[in-house]
Amino acid sequence: MCRILKNIAFILIALVTVLLSSCSALRMPDTKAENELYRDLDTSDTTNLGAVPWREIFTDTYLQEMISKAISNNPDVGIAVARIRKAEAAFRQSTAELFPSLNAGFNAQYQSKSSTGFGLPELYQLYGSTSWEADIFGKLRSARKASLASLLGSEAYRRAVLTDLVASVAMNYYALLALDAQLSITRQTLDRRIRNTETMEVLKQNDVITGADLVLSQASRYSAEVSIPDLEQRIYETENTLSLLMGENPHPVDRGTLDEQDISAELKTGVPAQLLSNRPDVLQAEYRLRSSYELAKVARRSFYPALTVTGRGGLSETSIDALFNAPVFFWNITAGLFQPVFNFGLNRERYRSSRADMEESRESFRKVLLNAGAEVTEALHRYENATEKIAIRGNQIGYLEKAVEYTTELLKYTSTTSYIDVLTSEVNLLSAQLAGVNDRLQQLQSVVQLYQSLGGGWK
Repeated sequence: MCRILKNIAFILIALVTVLLSSCSALRMPDTKAENELYRDLDTSDTTNLGAVPWREIFTDTYLQEMISKAISNNPDVGIAVARIRKAEAAFRQSTAELFPSLNAGFNAQYQSKSSTGFGLPELYQLYGSTSWEADIFGKLRSARKASLASLLGSEAYRRAVLTDLVASVAMNYYALLALDAQLSITRQTLDRRIRNTETMEVLKQNDVITGADLVLSQASRYSAEVSIPDLEQRIYETENTLSLLMGENPHPVDRGTLDEQDISAELKTGVPAQLLSNRPDVLQAEYRLRSSYELAKVARRSFYPALTVTGRGGLSETSIDALFNAPVFFWNITAGLFQPVFNFGLNRERYRSSRADMEESRESFRKVLLNAGAEVTEALHRYENATEKIAIRGNQIGYLEKAVEYTTELLKYTSTTSYIDVLTSEVNLLSAQLAGVNDRLQQLQSVVQLYQSLGGGWK
């Protein structure tokens, strides 16, 4: 037996030597993140906003409740969990292939007596059989590693779903608060213009202003009022969006105010290498690359011979009674060496296809990583710009409020001021106030975008 195994091993070594000489080397592509990924940002500090749990980032209790419901009820999360279970089953299947297969069976045979008198008229067998492929070249182990990478990739997909879901809830929540603030400002403007119209009617009666000023004030009242239904419609739709994200039927949502929002977390990006361990879509792309690499190894090793050992043993007798009373035990073990010859061309094309898949996965990984770096820098830059605009906008609004106050008073006492001056200052003030709300919204949403781009939200 030992001599046979030695001969088989010698043949295998000779065949593998020939095959290895005809195949190019296969290496796992590099998956490092360069320090220049964040453009001109300082990446010396390893503190990373993406590593902070979402409850510490979003402290608004209404928002926290919405995120919790979304994580529990959103259908996309359920789909991600189902994918993990599927990948787990595939991984367990690939692990089971490393071990011998076991089968049991019963065989009954009957034939009429031949003219020569030879042969058994009846034969009954109760047997078990096993088969095992010796994983000499690591083909089955590579398949198992590919399944493991797919499993880890499905977990990364679940994290990506959670990251996107948390960001979507936060983005829409802040958008809803901004719409509330714009609606409040527009209604305040409408109330002021209604009061102005009443004042203009008195001034017209006293011949202080002309009829043109009066009708202009009346028209300005309706120009503010007409924008309210649009804002209310957008609020209605945003509430529906948040309800759907929470996996619930559309309904009004409880919420705070824009002025109450405070994100006190330090906005640190960390080093680019942390994207490889924290950002889910980068992780998913890396695991996809590893899986394609292992599958390429499987395809390459299809050129190699396969050693299969099979065994069979059991009980055999010519009658049912004797099978269980005084049976004859039989067994046999066989080993076979199979080398693909005629399907060499097919295996070659499979290997080329798997190499192409690996190269595609490598470029996909590079694309995801580069996009991630751009998203981080853009989100932080957007936050800094919004913060700068908020300070400038505050000064603008302060002077415009004084302009409205001064022109309104001048209209009452001088003939050199018309209602056009008042209306111009009011329109400019309303525009600046609405833009100020957008500046604050941009600041809050840029924090969400930075948190998402760093892979935060799944913890």
